Amino acid sequence: MSNKMKNEANIIVTKNIKKNYRDNGIEVPAVRGIDLTIKPGEFAAIVGPSGSGKTTFLNVISGLDSATEGKVWLKGKLLTDMKGKELSDFRRDHIGFIFQSYNLIPVLTVEENVEYIMLLQGVDKAERHRRVLEILKEVGLEEYADRLPPKLSGGQQQRVAIARAMVSRPSLILADEPTANLDSKTGAGLLDMMKELNKKTGMTFIFSTHDEMVMKRARRVITLKDGRIAGDETKK
Repeated sequence: MSNKMKNEANIIVTKNIKKNYRDNGIEVPAVRGIDLTIKPGEFAAIVGPSGSGKTTFLNVISGLDSATEGKVWLKGKLLTDMKGKELSDFRRDHIGFIFQSYNLIPVLTVEENVEYIMLLQGVDKAERHRRVLEILKEVGLEEYADRLPPKLSGGQQQRVAIARAMVSRPSLILADEPTANLDSKTGAGLLDMMKELNKKTGMTFIFSTHDEMVMKRARRVITLKDGRIAGDETKK
């Protein structure tokens, strides 16, 4: 298979990704040359201790941060060459984000939070409403559409964040420590729900985490150490 076909057949392909930061005028390497391929429908975890480069790498493959060196393809498009509006529009249409701090807009209702990306995409009102109700039912929050986020528990807020990430049907869901602010029972329930949604929809999930519960449920575990891949295991 040619490189072009390989890049198009996969969700993510990275080639020699490096990322350095400047600290008091000194160049500090956070990611030191990562080659990685993520296939459609994977449920994968990027794991490693604090400072291993996992969040930096996640930010680079999503276009939230730029690489110092190397290339990232998302669905066959060269993400590392995109800038400005082209990059933000491409990211909006192809990637759903789930953060540990939920990142909901407190003055908007659950429905308004979930539909926000579709609003930016220009999806019409009736279709937005239909899709929001459908995804809220999937995450068990159909009765909370008119509620404001501060009136919800942490687990419920993270469910809203998951619904928001998935409702526009992106190619890829990136979750950065999504269980960090939740108790273990709530976190486990949410992970099981995401695994079920992954099976049902075929959407690709990549987690950045050091949570054992995520590692246990992930079908593929990619271990980073000092900014490099130290292990890559796919479970049978």
